[in-house]
Amino acid sequence: MLTALGAGLSVLCAERIVQVLDITLGNRNSFGVVLELLAYWMPHYIGLAAPVALYLGLLFGFNKMSKDSELDAFLAAGVGLGRLTRPVCMIAVVLAVNAALMFGWIQPYSLYAYRATVYTLANVDVFYLAEEGVFMQTGKRTFILDKLERRDNSFNRIFMYDDKGDGGSEIITALNGKLVDDPKNARPLLRLDTGHRMELKSNDPTVGNTPLEPPVVGDFKSADVALGELSKKVFRPRGRNERELTLTELYSELQRNDLEDRRKRRLEAQFHIRLALVAFVLILPFLALPYAIGSRRGNRAYRFAVALALLVAAHEVLQQGQLLTRVSGASVWLTIWTPFSIFAGFAFWRFYVACYTLPRPWLEPLLEDMADIVKAAWRKIRPLPATGSP
Repeated sequence: MLTALGAGLSVLCAERIVQVLDITLGNRNSFGVVLELLAYWMPHYIGLAAPVALYLGLLFGFNKMSKDSELDAFLAAGVGLGRLTRPVCMIAVVLAVNAALMFGWIQPYSLYAYRATVYTLANVDVFYLAEEGVFMQTGKRTFILDKLERRDNSFNRIFMYDDKGDGGSEIITALNGKLVDDPKNARPLLRLDTGHRMELKSNDPTVGNTPLEPPVVGDFKSADVALGELSKKVFRPRGRNERELTLTELYSELQRNDLEDRRKRRLEAQFHIRLALVAFVLILPFLALPYAIGSRRGNRAYRFAVALALLVAAHEVLQQGQLLTRVSGASVWLTIWTPFSIFAGFAFWRFYVACYTLPRPWLEPLLEDMADIVKAAWRKIRPLPATGSP
């Protein structure tokens, strides 16, 4: 189970890291920011991967016990599958509690923190995320630094281009400089030393037959350049999106009588899908064990395929049920809890058949016959080896 959990988290993080790198690539301390953003997704990924890891662990673990005749020894000693399932059910209860904490309380806060961090990265002044030798843009100003010293925010050799639209443009180069904080200015300042400045009054060379005004060129010993633009925008408060609400907050919101119909549908779908995902963890042992145990000489590969297909199908059906409730307002008892009940009933029935009956295998002989037919056909169409003269 732990091996499957590690593999599952690696796959999920690999998918997410592409999006995170797109946000942070080229920024200062981008590696630390990547780790921070991935950490915000960990509660969601652990909530998803832990039940799947339990499912795979049961499939491989009990299958190995069956192949090594350990289950035969247990059964011969009077220990049935029902008793062997008890510790597994205890693990499932622990993981269900973990899923409830992750989906119900931790994930809403971490999702909001992720979105707030992405918003901050998109709106923070670019100088604080600067890298050496990389063109960066803040507002309409583009600049590149040759050397950057993090300890005191100083730099060597800067090129800066400021596009003023119809008002022309300005180019500044400086030998060195430093980022300073001015208490009288809400924006950070770049203090440039020993530089050159060229200003163009217009960027449009096609205005009639009037020639462009000559650029204004000058040198300076020291100059201050303000970065960024003043903005009063802040990230929205938590809770406008229903995924950012905890289970208790979702329940409290659903008790209100002044909710819009669209808002109520989204809250109801989110509340019930979380409960269904938590409850689904409890039936995983009963769904996995029957497919982990097979006949001694039979082909068991198809059992694993069917078991994994059932798990994926159950998850997709529940997610589509949630979407149907959000869009059309269909009852959650029809779109979420009815499919859940069907899967739960099927899992308990399969577990009962595996524990207390001797089912007649009908699919395994069929698969073996089909495999024999394919092998015979392959032997007939396979080219004969070339034979040389003695």
